[in-house]
Amino acid sequence: MKLIFEKWGLWAAAVLSAGLLELPFPLAGPLSPWRAVFAWFGLVPLLAAVLSAMCVKGPRPLRRGFLLGYLCGFLWYMGNCYWIRDTMAKYGDLPAIVPVLLLVGFSLVLGLYFGLFALGVALVRQASGNTKLALAAAPIFWAGLELAASRITSVPWDQLGYSQVDNAIVNQLAPWTGVYGISFVIVVVNALIAGALVIDRCPPKPFWQGRKPWGIAGALLMAGLSQGFNLPPRDPAPTATAVLIQPNLDVSGDNRWSGPAEWDKHMAQFTQLAGEQCKGYIIGVPQTGAPDLEPLCAQRPTHADLIAWPESPAPFDETDPKFEKALKGIAATVQAPLVVGNIGWDYDAPGAEWHYYNSALIVGADGNKVGRYDKIHLVPFGEYIPFQNLLRFAHKLTGRVSTFSRGSGPKVFRLPTSNGDAHRYGVFICYESVFADEIRHFAQLGAEVLVNISDDGWYGDTSAPWQHLNIVRMRAIENRRWILRDTNNGVTAVIDPYGRVRQSIPRHQADALPAQFAFRDDITFYTAHGDVFGWLCVVLDGGIVGWFVRKPLR
Repeated sequence: MKLIFEKWGLWAAAVLSAGLLELPFPLAGPLSPWRAVFAWFGLVPLLAAVLSAMCVKGPRPLRRGFLLGYLCGFLWYMGNCYWIRDTMAKYGDLPAIVPVLLLVGFSLVLGLYFGLFALGVALVRQASGNTKLALAAAPIFWAGLELAASRITSVPWDQLGYSQVDNAIVNQLAPWTGVYGISFVIVVVNALIAGALVIDRCPPKPFWQGRKPWGIAGALLMAGLSQGFNLPPRDPAPTATAVLIQPNLDVSGDNRWSGPAEWDKHMAQFTQLAGEQCKGYIIGVPQTGAPDLEPLCAQRPTHADLIAWPESPAPFDETDPKFEKALKGIAATVQAPLVVGNIGWDYDAPGAEWHYYNSALIVGADGNKVGRYDKIHLVPFGEYIPFQNLLRFAHKLTGRVSTFSRGSGPKVFRLPTSNGDAHRYGVFICYESVFADEIRHFAQLGAEVLVNISDDGWYGDTSAPWQHLNIVRMRAIENRRWILRDTNNGVTAVIDPYGRVRQSIPRHQADALPAQFAFRDDITFYTAHGDVFGWLCVVLDGGIVGWFVRKPLR
């Protein structure tokens, strides 16, 4: 170990962990399930470096441990979120170097969580002198810091547990603990394998007290839990139908549709796509070789239970009379309720000003407005500018920045189906999907199916659309709900309550998905109680740090 972890070797180990942890997540296309195995040992080099004799017995071990974790985190965010640079470079009014600097700054901030994780592990080792205790604390630190990332910096992107979205065994934790419980188990396995490298063998100890049991336990757990990828998926039967429209509008183009002929052309396409209840689709995720299916049209109902139009650059404004007229006409033609991404408006009488929202308008089959959901969690520097008085320059970060207002809270809408029954729908918009504790409230309020409308066109052919898809899949697992995911240019898909993509259509083309889904009204523990497990880890983190920090301070 001494030869491996010379000074340069410590930093190389941190770099290696960053690289290994990139692999269990989508890079530029859909994730091959076998790549998820890298999550089970990706943290091992970092843990081994932080707990190595070179680090523990060298000068300033706590600072070195923090910097090793910080380097790993910085590099991981640079690789995992490289699409930030691509998006800013393409759509921002910025010099070429600025998008790179923005990605670097983003990674420098969020990489601190990795640094704090390694610092906590190093602190326990230094204060107790016990490597086993430090390894035992590692999963608690990791899960607690993932929760902190979701609450403090509000960027819980690609948390470690998302790497196992196709693992039927591990995912059984999600309805109880959310994604944090899955991350916890992954770090447990990493810590066990790392223990085989760093637990001291001198003086000689019995077999059960040495390194080998740790490594054997880690390997067996990894092998056993990874069998979740080989289990046959559950197959809940669909009972309802929807049409998810994918308009494939160019986010950088002129989408004002100012001419009467252009508006009429797009509305005719909207109506046409909304009526495509019987057509082929992909059985699974696009670009994975999943087979196509041509359904039997005779088995389809006369009209769908829902039509969805996604968040998109379409000039749909709730206050526009021709938009209202068009929706009435489409609803009358397809005889189904509509969920349509649009701009919503409210007048604030006390402030004597108008507020506008990124909204989903719900229209009944009779063409009348049922209600409107306004997006609650806006994208910083995309839909609003945080600390506007201090960050006036930030308006130049992108030419498309908006100043939307926040919605008042989650809403559930009751809509009739084609057979006369009524069911409750919850709608959330784009970036909101990454906040598990917020999405659960829709199911808690009674939503029997969730509808996610999104515009991932800003991300092009980077990893972001595929990462976003896996995040939404985890929301289905946590709440045991079908999710109808309707996007501007892909990935438009139907996700069942076990996170499986049942249907989809190809990206980058105007199309419609004849979606089959079902309603559920059972409530999972996570839906009812939220991040109890995550908060427990946060409390334990505080207790561990408070207990062990006393000795070094003395």
